[in-house]
Amino acid sequence: METTPNDRAFSFLPINDRPGKPRTRGVTEIRGPYYTVMGKRYLEDILETMGVYVDVLKFAGGSFSLMPRRAVQEILETCHEHNVLVSTGGFIEHVLTLGPEAVDSYIRECKEIGFDIIEISSGFITIPIDDWLRLVEKVQKAGLKAKPEVGIQFGAGGATSASELEAEGTRDPGWAILQAKRFIDAGSYMIMIESEGITENVRVWRTDVVAKIIDALGLEKPMFEAADPEVFAWYVKNYGPEVNLFVDHSQIVQLECLRSGLWGTKSLWGRVLTYKG
Repeated sequence: METTPNDRAFSFLPINDRPGKPRTRGVTEIRGPYYTVMGKRYLEDILETMGVYVDVLKFAGGSFSLMPRRAVQEILETCHEHNVLVSTGGFIEHVLTLGPEAVDSYIRECKEIGFDIIEISSGFITIPIDDWLRLVEKVQKAGLKAKPEVGIQFGAGGATSASELEAEGTRDPGWAILQAKRFIDAGSYMIMIESEGITENVRVWRTDVVAKIIDALGLEKPMFEAADPEVFAWYVKNYGPEVNLFVDHSQIVQLECLRSGLWGTKSLWGRVLTYKG
């Protein structure tokens, strides 16, 4: 069942213009099972109430590999009923350590079970960009959308502490942007921007990195990890309701209140607007 923003209760109260799906801007990806268990019935509640604002559901930490196959399929089927795409999350970097045959089997299983997107990350491993591009091509040849993840932080992922990440050091933002451009040229669906080193587990937010990424790539291709209310509020405040964001599923209502202009903190109240002239 798919609805539109016009089907909402109290529809006489105006909200910011929100295009229907599939969207290319203002895309919201929500985290699926990881910090909390999520099955079909729990997900149905989320999507029956807020599904019109959800574009993608992403598994995290390879959680799907711990679940019964039928339970995973039911989650995917429920998402598709609400016109929501489903992503693997960055689990492929674990699979890569198991060899080429495991990678082929992983991509084949993702296709067979019904995933739409395979995220290709390398937070804990280092691989040549040409190898990364071959993975993008392999995913796309399987009929799936490839979504590489780039960032500036070595060792990103798994909620590593700020002090540990600081000791690892960071990459030049220009290198991350160059990688992203090559992935886009290769046909990647979207680019996930890793939050660690930018707004997560840092002493001072690297807002300059965000500005450089958007200046180089625009708003349609990057998706920024922002699973913290202060972070996604900052993105909406500075880049408007059409910035693409990844949040936890528990935060979808709060984020959409900001995007719609219905509610907000003191610095956002009444200041998030769209204009349809």
